[in-house]
Amino acid sequence: MLELLAAAGDSMMRTNMANATKVVTAVEAARLLGLSESTLAKMRLNGNGPIYCKLGRRVVYRPTDLDQWLQSRTTRDTSDADARFLKALTVAHPR
Repeated sequence: MLELLAAAGDSMMRTNMANATKVVTAVEAARLLGLSESTLAKMRLNGNGPIYCKLGRRVVYRPTDLDQWLQSRTTRDTSDADARFLKALTVAHPR
């Protein structure tokens, strides 16, 4: 019985590690988004880019946050995109 519990615990630990949050560097995030590193840095400064994490001096992004940010930028026509662009210039990204 103890062996079964130990095996179940090992299996759960492997599953949790596999599902652990992965992060990408700012360079990788810029590449994934099709932006330059400097554009992504300016977006961090202005507060209208994707949510990011600071680990010491390092800036990292969670892929789920990049996906959410991209989804928030989806538009059907240019008038919708223009309105969103003007709003992004005046309002910081919600945290």
